[in-house]
Amino acid sequence: MPGEINSILATDCGSTTTKAILIEKVGDEYRLIVRGEAPTTVEAPFEDVTMGARNAIREVEELTGRKLLSDEGIITPRQKDGSGVDIYMSTSSAGGGLQMMVAGVVKTMTAESATRAALGAGAIVMDVIAVDDGRKPHEKINRIRNLRPDMILLSGGVDGGTITHVAQIAELIAAAEPKPRLGTGFKLPVIYAGNKDARVHVRNVLGEKTDLRVVDNLRPVLEKEVLGPAREEIHNLFMEHVMAQAPGYNKLMQWTPVPIMPTPGAVGLAMQTAAKEYNTSVIGVDIGGATTDVFSVFGEYFNRTVSANLGMSYSICNVLLEAGIKNIMRWIPFAIDEADLRNRIRNKMIRPTTIPQTLDELVIEQAISREALRLAFIHHKSLAVGLKGIKIERTIADTFEQTGSGQSYIDMMELGMLIGSGGVLSHAPRRVQAAMMLLDAFQPEGMTMLAVDSIFMMPQLGILSTIHPKASMQVFDRDCLIKLGTSISPKGPSGAAKPGDPCVTVKIKRGSGEEVHQVPFGAIKRVPLGVDEKVKAEIHPSRQFDVGKGNGHAVETELTGGVV
Repeated sequence: MPGEINSILATDCGSTTTKAILIEKVGDEYRLIVRGEAPTTVEAPFEDVTMGARNAIREVEELTGRKLLSDEGIITPRQKDGSGVDIYMSTSSAGGGLQMMVAGVVKTMTAESATRAALGAGAIVMDVIAVDDGRKPHEKINRIRNLRPDMILLSGGVDGGTITHVAQIAELIAAAEPKPRLGTGFKLPVIYAGNKDARVHVRNVLGEKTDLRVVDNLRPVLEKEVLGPAREEIHNLFMEHVMAQAPGYNKLMQWTPVPIMPTPGAVGLAMQTAAKEYNTSVIGVDIGGATTDVFSVFGEYFNRTVSANLGMSYSICNVLLEAGIKNIMRWIPFAIDEADLRNRIRNKMIRPTTIPQTLDELVIEQAISREALRLAFIHHKSLAVGLKGIKIERTIADTFEQTGSGQSYIDMMELGMLIGSGGVLSHAPRRVQAAMMLLDAFQPEGMTMLAVDSIFMMPQLGILSTIHPKASMQVFDRDCLIKLGTSISPKGPSGAAKPGDPCVTVKIKRGSGEEVHQVPFGAIKRVPLGVDEKVKAEIHPSRQFDVGKGNGHAVETELTGGVV
């Protein structure tokens, strides 16, 4: 690893596009200099991921007039003649990313913890096998055999508990004799993160048939979840197995001193770094053509979910199916025939690379995106929950408010920042459209900063944060994040107010003057503020509305402006 890092080249090898960014130290801070992109070349006829990476980096070379590539790979460290960079790093989701299967004893407890571990490491969870999932043993065996995941994460039982059920699952996996997706002749990696008393038995059953790795229990006791060791092992196996088998990755791995990271895992790191840096709770969303990823950081809790069937092109018909035509039509401000709308949506699915050509098409696409985002967020909230199965000591007050274990810890009133990325949000012709999509889909409460990722460089900044957090954060704040503005959204009881009823009064102090904005229920008002302009404000909700301190209680705060 080089001593002082002044220039950084980072690539993200996506499933369709490889994106390269060049970051340099300018004066005292790190800034994005240029970016280049090229089609990913992991599929036939090229079958070499480094070709796409070279093409993207060549674009960076052309834009900067600097030589970065040699026949061997990237020129590092930076040379006296100005060629090369100090460090190169890469993330990847090419070749289908990291596809995993998880298995646990109880679907809502250990299997759910295993799912969280896998998703947090950047995997797509193909299926969850559990003793109580309602399938017969032969169905589970067939499922394990047919899916061909990259690896299996097996968990179950608390330390010192019964080993019978974990043994059952291990025997099912052994009976299936699963083969990995890539690399014939290789054994399928299995990570065991369950009851430590069952390790010997699991080794006896799976040791010969699979590439078994044993890590600390995910749930050593019911009240505690330890995801770190399992996630670490998933990353290691991703490098050893998945990356090593994918075409051209061996070459790419030699170019970089930093282990290649799955793209979603790197985006998650960027979100966590942002939450720490801004000292706030963060929700981030990345909406793609086939999938929508939602990330949340609330205190010590980090969660990621993949809605693998909600997207804006390949999965667009699934959004129609899950949301229903009426829910999509409520966001379209002009009359449209249901059949016509269905046909337009189906057209997008069979021609996934097309982009809206007319204003009507754009409005329809943004209407569908609202529903895709809304459904993905509902899915996320169902997984971003406290631990299930734990004993909770109750006081007499709790008797009247039965909130059990397994409650979602996503508190929209506590949310400080909502970050959107993905084509439909980042490339919306007007930033106000992105802001409206985020507001409609996520329904924030209280004060929330809305932002979008300008050119989707979060994966590169995520992996950079492992080496150089300062550079990562400076570029994230100055070049990556576009702040749209602060939303003030009072929360009130459903059906308690009618449109036009008094809702909130906002007093804003600018210089020596004060301006007062009264906003009735059901209305949206935009108050112009410069980008990063900060003003003191008093927010007075009406009697049945809350902006953070309870119904009818005023809040004094500082508001930050954005581009909207």
